[in-house]
Amino acid sequence: MDARLNLFGTTVAPKFSKYINAAGKVVTDSTLPAATQELVKIRASQINGCGMCLDMHTKDAAAAGETAQRLNLVAAWREATVFTEAEKAALELTEAGTRLADAPGGVPDDVWAKAAKHYDDEQLAALVSLIALINVYNRLNVIVRQPAGSYQPGQWS
Repeated sequence: MDARLNLFGTTVAPKFSKYINAAGKVVTDSTLPAATQELVKIRASQINGCGMCLDMHTKDAAAAGETAQRLNLVAAWREATVFTEAEKAALELTEAGTRLADAPGGVPDDVWAKAAKHYDDEQLAALVSLIALINVYNRLNVIVRQPAGSYQPGQWS
C-alpha cells in the first residue's frame, strides 16, 4: 500500500509538521509521565485506526521499557489489572476527548474529575494538549493512508 500523498514531498506539510512537532516537545518535556504519554498516544491511535501511529508508539514504548503485556492490553484497559488508577483516568479522558462526536456535551464531568484527581494542573494541561495533538497526527496519517510497519524506534526523534 502506498500513501495517497507524500506529505513531505510538499512545501506545506514540512512547515506544518515543524510547528506541531514543537508543540509535541512541550508535552514530552512536561511532568506528565512518559509511560502515560505513550499509552495515551496508543489508545487514541487505536480508536482512530491510525496504523502508522500505532506502529510508531508501540515500538517507541517497547524500546523505552514498556512491557508487551501492557501494550497488548491498552485496548482493553478497563478490564486489565496492569494499569494504575492514574493511567486509567488518562486513558478514559483520551477516549472521551477522541470521541467527542459520540457524547453530547463533550467530555463528561466525571471523566474530567477522575483525571483531575490524579494529575495536577500542569499535567492536565499536558494531557489535554497531548490528546489534541495525537488526534491531529492520526488524522493526517489516516486521511493520506500512510502505511505502517517500517518505523524504527526513535526514527523521528
